[in-house]
Amino acid sequence: MKGIKAGTVLEYILLLLLAALFLFPMIWMVVSSMKPEADVYKNLSSWQAFLPSLNPANWFKPYQEVLERFSILTYLANSVFYAGTFALGSIIVNSLAGFAFAKIDFSGKKLLFGFLLALLIIPMETMLIPQFTIINALGLVNNRLAVIIPGLASVFNIYLFRNFFIAIPEEIIESARMDGAGILRIFWQIMLPMSKPAVATVGVLSFISSWNDYIWPLMVLTDSSKFSMQVAITTINTTQPVYINQVMAVLTISTIPLILVYIVAQKYIIQGLGGSGTGIK
Repeated sequence: MKGIKAGTVLEYILLLLLAALFLFPMIWMVVSSMKPEADVYKNLSSWQAFLPSLNPANWFKPYQEVLERFSILTYLANSVFYAGTFALGSIIVNSLAGFAFAKIDFSGKKLLFGFLLALLIIPMETMLIPQFTIINALGLVNNRLAVIIPGLASVFNIYLFRNFFIAIPEEIIESARMDGAGILRIFWQIMLPMSKPAVATVGVLSFISSWNDYIWPLMVLTDSSKFSMQVAITTINTTQPVYINQVMAVLTISTIPLILVYIVAQKYIIQGLGGSGTGIK
């Protein structure tokens, strides 16, 4: 204990308080989904508000009831499909662009990359109407591809991949070329495997972005059987009668996949966002 500095203790206390600040709404959401409707708003001013029902038989009733009222599993499967496909597509599209900017010389590369970086200042909301116009002209309204394709290319993700690829020594690429490897083989078998932190970071961030997206799927989808969880949650919130414990149950279900994805890839995400790690040992 003598070696522990007061500043370190204070730092951990502040971190715990900050963590509690972010966690307590989630905890209340989960325990509220494990109570009867009448008990959700009881004891809100005491610590008992953060306890589930004292009767374990009530814990999963809201989940059972909301599954019976709505097609939650269909919405969940749609979100998994959208987010998983979007994450995979984002990795492929942005890594190819990042590789081109990092290791391929072509005319106007610096100018084009600077133009891409300038696009970061444009709010995404301003692009919704032009995107919808294009999707409508292509006849993709109410098509699952309309949810996935428009957002695949991301300036931030291209920039992230470019930085990782730049860190890989040119000698490795030259050795592969001497062995007869083509540009695509170099990319798939050397560059991409050596950039696992960037792959994991882009994959997870893209998965989360697609999973949480509400406005765009609402704009391009009209068939309720194709709705994602976020769009379906709004429908559930406005379908009478509205039971708050069932709403909390749906929100809990929609949160679980994000937590699992982050837990699996958290090591690579930290390396990727921290700008460290290229896979080189």
